This record gives sequence, C-alpha cells and structure tokens, in this order.
Amino acid sequence: MEQIEAVAAFSALSQSTRMDVFRLLIKAGPDGMAAGEIATLLEVRQNTLSANLSVLVQSGLIRNQRQGRSIRYFADMDGLRSLLGFLLEDCCGGNAELCRPLIREIACVG
Repeated sequence: MEQIEAVAAFSALSQSTRMDVFRLLIKAGPDGMAAGEIATLLEVRQNTLSANLSVLVQSGLIRNQRQGRSIRYFADMDGLRSLLGFLLEDCCGGNAELCRPLIREIACVG
C-alpha cells in the first residue's frame, strides 16, 4: 500500500458512522451484511449510509456484491491487511521480537 492509499483509508475511518460500519462488517465476517441490515443496526438513514458506504468502498476497506435487488457489503480483509502492513512495515527497526506482542494482540486466534 502506498501512503496516498493509507491516507484515504484513514480519512474514510475518521468519521464515526463509517468507523461503526467498518467494525460491524469485520464482526460480520465472510457473510457480510445487506445495506438495510447495517442501516437498521446502526440506526442510520439509508441515504446517509449509502454515502458512507461509497466512501468506504472507494478507500478499499470494504467491498460490495449485488445479490438480486440488494447489495451486500463485506470488510475487505486484503485492504485491512495492506493498511496494517503499511503501518507495521518498518516496525521496531527490524527487530521482530519487539513487534511480536503487537502482532499477537491483533491476530485472530481462536
């Protein structure tokens, strides 16, 4: 990921509704969520949500897929991985041992 893409991703997440949407989609996992479900859970008007979803799609943090008459949204884990990779690229001056606790903390282990 280039710096300009990272800035776009952070800009997208700098608004509270978009941050809520992104976290909700991460929690939803590979099943994602329909726009109507997201709007209902977050108590956001459809037109407001639509604009926020568009910003997140453009940032590369979420993706969408048309399913019949509705659109389903998913956290784009490749986009998130790229963003985290950008942030941690030079982590701890190349001393991997210093980075391990951070990586363990953010890793999905179950």
